Amino acid sequence: MARRRDQVLDAGIQVLGSEGARRLTYQAVDAAAGVPSGTTSNYFRNRAALIDGIVDHLQVLERRDWENFAAAAGPADAGELADTVTRFLRYATGPERARTAARFALYLEATARPELRPALTHGRETVIGWGTEWLQRFGSPDPRRHCEILLDCMDGIAFHQLAFPAEDFDPGPGIRELLRGLLD
Repeated sequence: MARRRDQVLDAGIQVLGSEGARRLTYQAVDAAAGVPSGTTSNYFRNRAALIDGIVDHLQVLERRDWENFAAAAGPADAGELADTVTRFLRYATGPERARTAARFALYLEATARPELRPALTHGRETVIGWGTEWLQRFGSPDPRRHCEILLDCMDGIAFHQLAFPAEDFDPGPGIRELLRGLLD
């Protein structure tokens, strides 16, 4: 039962991220999930409940990705951190493009539904914890603030790549320059 619900939520993320919020309907999610018509409405009684479910599911997926990213990263210096961030941005705007676009769509949804904000910011706080530790180790005089700046920059880079895809996408030089500015 939980597997089918996750299947529906994965499809909801895919629809939201690839087709936009206006196309997020029960029928579109059922079709994307390859489940019988009415399955999505059995799990989520209205659109708001579907969006709430997508927010929660997205947080689980992104937390898993960030935990894997943090465990594999362990950067020894700011240059390695820049390389790691670059790999993550390529992943977020490549293989996980729809998921990243869905997250941005949910950010916009939160302008009309402020109750979504705590769930959407919870994962960011976890990432700030890891990033703050790394930046402190690399000599940042204000590691939390610098991590927030880095994450804001990453969101901007990802958003721009989603909206205006560049085939030769390489955020590395900009990330390195930003980190040098923050750490010098």
